[in-house]
Amino acid sequence: GNGTHKTSKLLADEGLNIIGLPKTIDNDIYGTDVTFGFHTAVDIATDAIDRLHTTAASHSRILFCEIMGNKAGWLTVNAGIAGGADVILIPEIPYDITKVAESLTKRAESGKGFSIVAVAEGAFDVEEAKMKKKERAKKRSEAGILTATSRIAAQIQAATGIESRVCVPGHMLRGGSPSAYDRILATKFGVHAAELIKNEDYGKTVAMVNSVVTANKLEDIAGLTKFVDPEGQIVQTAKKLGISFGD
Repeated sequence: GNGTHKTSKLLADEGLNIIGLPKTIDNDIYGTDVTFGFHTAVDIATDAIDRLHTTAASHSRILFCEIMGNKAGWLTVNAGIAGGADVILIPEIPYDITKVAESLTKRAESGKGFSIVAVAEGAFDVEEAKMKKKERAKKRSEAGILTATSRIAAQIQAATGIESRVCVPGHMLRGGSPSAYDRILATKFGVHAAELIKNEDYGKTVAMVNSVVTANKLEDIAGLTKFVDPEGQIVQTAKKLGISFGD
């Protein structure tokens, strides 16, 4: 992940022969379109959301699925779309809890008996957006908030009167057998890494750019994070489907 690449850059600066590989379920490594592990995690998170539809519908509830992603919402937005979530909350788009409640109330009033909300663990509201990360954490700790999702669920239940529940797949997203896509992707990356080693072309990390396997200099990507673009295609696709981001 990002920490590994940052450390790799420091080791390369000391003269070690370093080749990096983009491995993280968060898909937030700068300079690559995709990381291996991401698609597998999206599949697992999507399956979790799929399963929540059954109990949400049978009990007329709002089900909140908390998905890993402290800094970036790639997992949540992709799994949210794939799983048919009605609301998606990610760190890149601070939410207004009133707007979230309004969208869920509107859905209930239209005859839809349940709703699904996909929440990135790092999501925060418009007021928290004005605070620094440590200040947000301190405020939540003092308020006895275990996770952002538990607070959101409580707020939404109070505002809508609809029973709300939270599901946290957690580290299940990080384990199990990798998808066929990730196996092929990791193989492509591994072969390219071997070529770099063979050519003694060190100080780089393998990447996928515009569907082509290539490599970036560690100095160009170390310490940087790839965020979801609020104006990008994936978010705009979700919004055109009627999915709310609480903004």
